[in-house]
Amino acid sequence: QVHLVESGGGLVRAGGSLRLSCAATGRTFSSYSMAWFRVAPEKEREFVASINRGGSRTSYGDAVKGRSVISRDNAKNTVTLEMNNLKPEDTAVYYCGAGGPTYPSTRFQDYLYWGRGTQVNVSS
Repeated sequence: QVHLVESGGGLVRAGGSLRLSCAATGRTFSSYSMAWFRVAPEKEREFVASINRGGSRTSYGDAVKGRSVISRDNAKNTVTLEMNNLKPEDTAVYYCGAGGPTYPSTRFQDYLYWGRGTQVNVSS
C-alpha cells in the first residue's frame, strides 16, 4: 500500500509554469506506475500524464502534450509534473495516482491509490 500527498498547486497567470509534486510513503514506491489526472469544474476527469515504474517510459494527455514533463525519483519516493505555458483551461484539481501496470497506463482504472489533490488555478 502507498499513501500519496500532492503539493505545488496555486494561482498562476496564463503562460506561467508550475511544478507539482507527489510524495509517497511506503517502501514499494518503485513497484508502482504513477499518474496524474485532473478534474475541472463541470468537466469529466482527464488523464494528464503517467510514468512507468523505472521512469523510462511516459505518456501524456493531448491537452498537455508538449507543455508538460512527468518524472520520478524512486530514491526519494516522489513523482513530479512540470507544467509550462499554462492556460486557463488547465485550471483543475490535480490528483496523483499509483497503480500496478508495468507501462504508463492512461486508464484511471489502473491506478489503485490516490492522493487528495492539489488545486491549480490559471488566470487569463
